[in-house]
Amino acid sequence: MSDNRVLVVDDEAINLMLIEDFLEQEHLALELFADPLAAWQRLAAPDSDFSLVVLDRMMPGMDGIEFLRRVKADRRFADVPVIMQTAASAPEQVREGLEAGAYYYLTKPYAPEALISIVRAALEDRRARVSLRTLATHIEEAQKLLVCAEYGFSTLEEISCLVPVLAGICPEPDRVAPGLSDLMVNAVEHGNLGISYREKSLLKWDGDWEGEIRKRLAQPEFCERRASVRVERSAAAISFRIADQGRGFDWRKFLDFDPERVFDPNGRGIAMARMTSFSRLQYEGCGNVVVATVDLPAAV
Repeated sequence: MSDNRVLVVDDEAINLMLIEDFLEQEHLALELFADPLAAWQRLAAPDSDFSLVVLDRMMPGMDGIEFLRRVKADRRFADVPVIMQTAASAPEQVREGLEAGAYYYLTKPYAPEALISIVRAALEDRRARVSLRTLATHIEEAQKLLVCAEYGFSTLEEISCLVPVLAGICPEPDRVAPGLSDLMVNAVEHGNLGISYREKSLLKWDGDWEGEIRKRLAQPEFCERRASVRVERSAAAISFRIADQGRGFDWRKFLDFDPERVFDPNGRGIAMARMTSFSRLQYEGCGNVVVATVDLPAAV
């Protein structure tokens, strides 16, 4: 028996026979229904396990659009693609079907090869989405087991890759991500590459800030430098320790907003991170190490 169960709904018996014949060599477990209400009852049954729905649009009792909307409104069928096949091929009808959530809108008459190709693509797409969702769930569960981890980085591209992963450990990733990004960028540009506040302001105004970073990363005195971020998780908090290989800076004047810098294109990242992204922000030593902490809600 195939792992792919396909629900086929069409009120014309001849169409059901044709679809069954077209898909005969695909090794699918087909369940054919001429009655859309009976088909819905079968799909909605607790033990149903369908990978795909092939659906006629114009049917008595419940038309295909209503059937499709029911499918898409039920979270159980979030990964089940629906191929709508119909003679109703006016542009507004096609648009209505796609907007209702159809994976593909196949107009009659169609060649067997067209249906076979679309069915294969829909099933492969579903397999890929289910696999990604399963992987994401495993990653989320694995992150809960995190005790500590450390990453090295030296470029803006590496920061872009790391920030979503690190922020995803936290209860509110969207709030933490901007702060993490600002602190990690500071570690590269100000710390490792020695770009001063004044230099960054001019580069921002000229639009060549990223170009200057790439240029300095290629220079002998900077090319071996790497920053690091160490993340530790406890029952009470998640902390990010970001360190660079620079000489540090006077971080105290950047913890709060300074009216004298209000019109500069930079200089607000640390204050914003402290106020909106983290529960606490603390610099160590000369300023080339910063520890950002996110408190976790108490377990109920």
